[in-house]
Amino acid sequence: MFKSINAESSFMLMIDIQERLIPAISNKDEILANSVKLLTAARELSIPVMTSEQYPKGIGHTVSQLQALIPEGSPAIEKTEFSCCDNPGFGDAFLNLRFNSGSKDTAIIFGVETHICVLGTAIGLQEKYNLNVVVAADSCGSRSPEHHRLALDAMRDSGCLVVPSETVIYHMLEKAGTPQFKALLPLFKQ
Repeated sequence: MFKSINAESSFMLMIDIQERLIPAISNKDEILANSVKLLTAARELSIPVMTSEQYPKGIGHTVSQLQALIPEGSPAIEKTEFSCCDNPGFGDAFLNLRFNSGSKDTAIIFGVETHICVLGTAIGLQEKYNLNVVVAADSCGSRSPEHHRLALDAMRDSGCLVVPSETVIYHMLEKAGTPQFKALLPLFKQ
């Protein structure tokens, strides 16, 4: 059974939201807007962030509006593997993040493409690292909406919690009235 989402035991992994890939993704504006919300919440709640870039020489780097929100010193991997977990440097980067940030047993993942890199990473995080995986569904996308939907279903069937980004953020906040809640509330009034 899936444990609750909380800031203390979570880290975020943003997968391949890159300059030359995002224009081809269905619903890209919503994905970018929700990714901004997740990264803003990560910053406000001191949640560690990891990023990946698929073949940046050909696909470009992380979209600049997101790059600006990633905390300085966050682990980033360049990969040609589709699953982040198959990248030789991922394990060391993750273990270093876990060592420096306390016990992290929940990965909050988002990015593109849902049916390729996000799905492969979700399953790898469960199988190789025995992590709880939360998929921020509206911060993920594929070129085909049908491929996106099928991949979300597959991740849900594999034991991932598949929810909207707003659900992720509110569960990490835990309650209203805190300084963090007040700081993040404007994100949801847009």
